[in-house]
Order: sequence, then structure tokens, then C-alpha cells
Amino acid sequence: MSSTAPPPAPQQDKLPAAVKTALTVLIAATFVVILNETIMGVALPKLMEDLRIDAGQGQWLTTGFMLTMAVVIPVTGLILQVLRTRTVFIIAMGLFSAGTALAAIAPGFLVLLLGRVVQAGGTAIMLPLLMTTAMTFVPAHRRGRTMGLISIVIAVAPAIGPTLSGLILHVLPWRWLFILVLPIAIAALVLGVTVLKNIGETRRVRVDVFSIVLSVLGFGGLVYGLSSIGEAAKGAAEISPLVPLGVGVVALALFVWRQTQLQKTDSALLDLRPFTVRTFTVSIILVVLSSASLFGVLILLPLYVQNVLGWDTLGAGLMLLPGGIVMGISSEIVGRLYDRFGPRPLVIPGAFVVSAALWVMASFGLSTPAWLIVAAHVVLSIGLAFMFTPLMTNALGSLPSSSYSYGSAIFSTLQQVAGAAGTALFVTVMTLVSANAAKAGEPLVRATADGLHQAFVVGAALSLVSVVLSFLIRQSPAQKEAEGHDGVPLGAAH
Repeated sequence: MSSTAPPPAPQQDKLPAAVKTALTVLIAATFVVILNETIMGVALPKLMEDLRIDAGQGQWLTTGFMLTMAVVIPVTGLILQVLRTRTVFIIAMGLFSAGTALAAIAPGFLVLLLGRVVQAGGTAIMLPLLMTTAMTFVPAHRRGRTMGLISIVIAVAPAIGPTLSGLILHVLPWRWLFILVLPIAIAALVLGVTVLKNIGETRRVRVDVFSIVLSVLGFGGLVYGLSSIGEAAKGAAEISPLVPLGVGVVALALFVWRQTQLQKTDSALLDLRPFTVRTFTVSIILVVLSSASLFGVLILLPLYVQNVLGWDTLGAGLMLLPGGIVMGISSEIVGRLYDRFGPRPLVIPGAFVVSAALWVMASFGLSTPAWLIVAAHVVLSIGLAFMFTPLMTNALGSLPSSSYSYGSAIFSTLQQVAGAAGTALFVTVMTLVSANAAKAGEPLVRATADGLHQAFVVGAALSLVSVVLSFLIRQSPAQKEAEGHDGVPLGAAH
């Protein structure tokens, strides 16, 4: 066993210094690593020119990142059980820093892609580490505001990635996307090594190699298949997306079966018993729908303002900035409101606001004013802030502490899959509708506008499902160690 700093008492107002320090370092480091998930989208045209690659190859700089995240995250539940906090942090930030350095000096596309994959490996470990630490050592009555800060990391960082990228690329070459991040990453690594203490316990576990293989094939196949749907719709995919999707579905089914067998002896790679808790399951479904909307909009809005309205890269990046800032401010406020009122008074209005914003976006056309575009994105960001923090806190708070690491891994994995699915759905609808309109003789700009309109309509229609599900949310009070909110035992401590 490692040395431990015991969790604070349920009604203790002040967190122990070691916990405060750990959370501060982890939140700052996680913000930096998550920011890089969406930073490459705006840079694609310059990369295509400098590296002499086509759009299909360039898209792998984002797809490869998401694919690596989806493959690595399911294993983090196990990693957090067997390694100490400080060790996990060093591995995560070490990988991210190494990947950033490799990308900064990359002589060609393949080395740049390798750097992105190594970056993603560190990112995948960092987020579950942060969430598990917060849920384990922050008392229930303070979790809302703490998870509000974490919501800033998982929702705002991807939102402002394109903005930061646009600003940098306006004055500097694409390598500076990594050169500017590298000293920050190294500083976070050094700070963590210096001040971070081990605040959790470890245990010996049996590693099931078959589960790891099934996890890689299952989650990797799904994300790869979903991410390649857009290219297939253009007729540019080398293989049909149905192939990796089929492999992913079969492997995932076997993975679930394998985990249900192994968790009988508390030896699962990713314990799935959190899904037996109704509060956790409903919250996760809503997070999946919200994440799909967030990542889908992050793809569509820049395409709309650049390809339909004729904005430049900098304008497209700045357009997303107000929404990112508002989401950051709102998330912290929503966290405090959650501690006082619980999830229902926040999630239900949030779902309505998100739906309203998406229906406004579905009305965008050839001459939509800039103020309406920015306003709709800001409103969407506020609605998502009212959903992400309460849902994340409610989902994990419904579990016993022994399941926090697995719940965090499930949450993070499904968020990545949802992001890939949302992006694939929106881009595919846009591509198919635009192609058909162009074939019918419409000008390219109008055909693109038609495709974007229909994609937003699909997103808005899906948001109505979130509105309905939001009424099923129940509050998750402080839990006993061995039970979830619905009184469903999750088994002995893992």
C-alpha cells in the first residue's frame, strides 16, 4: 500500500493542503492537455500546404488523437488502481510533453502524427486521474464547485482550441502551436514532480490481456469507423466505415461480456457495475448527447462562417471565443448552484436552452448576421454549462468511492466516442446534402449552406431527446461507501 492522505470528513469546509495542491496542479495540467484535442482543425489548410498532404491525411491529426484517447482511457481504471497518484501524473505529463516536443520538430506528416498520438496517450490518462482524485477526496457538499472547475477543462478547453489556433496561425507558422505549449507542459510536469504527493491507495490486480485487446478493437474500431464516415460520404475513404464499425461492435460486445465475467471476482479491466445505478446511467446518456452536440457544433460553425459567409481563419476562431469564455464563467457558477439546489433545477432548463440554440442555428443561411451567430453559440455554451457540471457530478456521486476510477474511465471514454459520433453525424449529413444539391445545379456556396442547415436540423432534433431525458434526473445525495443512490450494491471494494 502507498502512503495515504485520508479523505476529509463529509462536512469539513477546508480541504487538506495535499488535496488542494493536487487538484490545482491536476486541473491546470488537464486544461493544457485537453486544449490540444481541437487545436489542429483550423491549422489543416496550412498543414496541407506545408506537408503536401490531402485533407483525408490531415484529418488524421485530429482523428488519431481521438482514436488514441478512446483506446487508452478504458485502461485508466486499472492504471489508477495499481499506480500511485504522483507516478500516474508523471507518466501522463511526460507522455504529453514528449509528444508535444516531437510534433514541434516533426520533419514530415508521419512524425507529426506520431507526436499527436503520444500527446493523446498522456491526455487520456490525465482526465480520469483528475476526476477520480476530486471524487475521492472532496466531500459531497463541495463537489459541485470542484466539478464545475473540471467542467471548464473538459468543455471549455476544446471550445477555445480553435480560437487559440486561429490567433497563433494568424502571425506564426503551425509549429508554434506546439512550441508555445511545450514550456507550459514542462513547467506543469516539474511542478507536479515537486509538489504533488500521493493521496490514494494502490492494490495488486491481475491484468487480463484479452480484455485490453478487445478494448482496443472495440473502442478503436468505433471511433475510427465514425471518424471515417465523412470521408466515405465524399467517396474518399480507402475502406468502408462499416468494416471498422462492425469490428468495433463485435469486439465491444465481447468486451462487455468479458467484463461481466471478470467483475464477479473483482478483476475486470473496466468494471461495468456503475451502469446498474440508474442515476449514473441516465446522467451518462445525457452527457453523451451533450458531447455529441458540442463537438458537432465545433466542427460545423467554423465551416459555416468560412465556406458560406467567407470569413477568414482568425475570424472563425474568434467567433467561438465568447462562447468559450461564457462557458468557463458559467461552469463555476453552476457548480455552486449544484451544491445548493442539486441537478434537476439546472439540467432541465439547460436542456431546453441547448435545444433552443440549436434550432436557431438551424435557421442560419446565406446572410445571417455575425451577432446572431455569436449570440446563438453563447446561448448554447450557457445551456451546456448548466448540463455538464451537474451531470458529471451526479453521475460519479451516485457511485461508491471504490468505483470512482471506473466511473471516471467510463465517463471519459463515452465522451470521446460521443464526440466522434457527433462529428461524424453532422459532417456526413452536411456532405451528403451538399453533394446532392450541387448535383442538382445549385451554386457551391448555396449547396454548402443547404448541407449545414440540414446538419443543424438533425442536431436540433436530437436535442429534443435530451429535453425528455432531463426530467428523469434524480438528485444524488452523499453516498454510503458500498451503495449507489438507487440502493444498488456495487459489490465489495475493488
